[in-house]
Amino acid sequence: MRIAVDAMGGDHAPLVNVDGAVAAAREFGISSLLVGRAAELAPLLKDSGFRGPEIEIVDAAEVVTFDDPATAAIRKKRNSSIRVAANCVRDGRAEGMVSAGHTGAAMVSAKMVIGTIAGVDRPALATVLPNLTGHCLLLDVGANPDAKTEQFREFAVMGSIYAELAFGKKKPSIGLMSIGEEDSKGTDETKEAFKILEATGLNFVGNIEGRDVFNGRVDVIVTDGFTGNVILKVSESLSEMVEQLLREEIKRTLQASVGFLLSRPAFRRFKQRLDYSEYGGAPLLGVKGCVIICHGRSSAKAIKNAIRFAAEFSKQRLAEKIQAQIAELHAREQRMVKA
Repeated sequence: MRIAVDAMGGDHAPLVNVDGAVAAAREFGISSLLVGRAAELAPLLKDSGFRGPEIEIVDAAEVVTFDDPATAAIRKKRNSSIRVAANCVRDGRAEGMVSAGHTGAAMVSAKMVIGTIAGVDRPALATVLPNLTGHCLLLDVGANPDAKTEQFREFAVMGSIYAELAFGKKKPSIGLMSIGEEDSKGTDETKEAFKILEATGLNFVGNIEGRDVFNGRVDVIVTDGFTGNVILKVSESLSEMVEQLLREEIKRTLQASVGFLLSRPAFRRFKQRLDYSEYGGAPLLGVKGCVIICHGRSSAKAIKNAIRFAAEFSKQRLAEKIQAQIAELHAREQRMVKA
C-alpha cells in the first residue's frame, strides 16, 4: 500500500508534506511516494531522521502554482508534482493520492489522468463537518458549482458509502439541502432532485435547511458545489471566530483565566472537534483510486491524517463499491422503464 503525495503542493510545502509522510510511516506504517523536486526533498527527508524503505522520492521538476489555470498539469506542466502523482495512481505505483496544492489542478488531473469510475458523470468533493451528534458529510463542496439534477443521485450514493467508512454507520441518513423541508420548496433543480433521491433506495429523509448542518439531523448532506462551498467556507470562518472570541474573553479577567485553567481539557476537546486537520482533507469521490484534496494551509498533522484516510479508503475498496452501487441503481432504473 503506497500513497502518492504531491510534495510541492500547499502554502508550507514541501516541509509539511515530508513531515506528514514521515509521521504516517512512523505512526501507521503507511508507505508514501513523495513526488516533487528531488533536490529539495532529499535533504528534508534526511533531516527528519527517517531511514526506512516506506518513503520513496519520485522526481518531478515542475510545480503548479495557485496562479496557474486548473488545466496547467494537463496541458503545460506535465512533469509537475500534481500530474506525476496522478500518473503514479494511474500506473499502479500508488493506491491513492494526496495533495494540498492547486485544488482545480488536482481535480482535473484526477479526472483526466486517473479517470472516473463507470457510471459517474462528475466526481464530487466531500468534506466532514462537526455537529451536535458527531459529524456529517457534505458534498459537493466545489467540484460541481452547476451540478445537474441527475448528479445529485451520484452524490448521494458516493456520500452514503463514504459515510459508512468515516462514521461506521450502516445506511447513513441523507438530506437534500433546500430552503424548506417540504418537497415543494426550493429551486426547480432541487425539486427534481428530491424525486430522484426518493427512488434510489438509500436512507433519504427528505429536504433539510441550513440550520440542519450542525444539529446532527442527517449523516450526509447533498447539494451543488456552489452551495456546498459557501457552507464550507462559512463553517471554517465561524469556527475560527469562535476560537478567537474565546481567547479574548479568557484574557479579559483573572477569574476567566483561572476558569480556563480548570476547564482546559474541555477546551482542548472542543478545539479538536473543530480542527480540520483531524480529518486530513476532502475525498474526491467518483474517480478510480483515491484522491484526497487538502487545505492549502495544511499542517504536517493534516497531511499525515490525509495519508491515513487515503490508505483506509483504498483498503476498503470504496471506489469499487461506489461503482457497483451506481451500476445497480442504473440497472434498477432500466427495469422500471421497461416495466
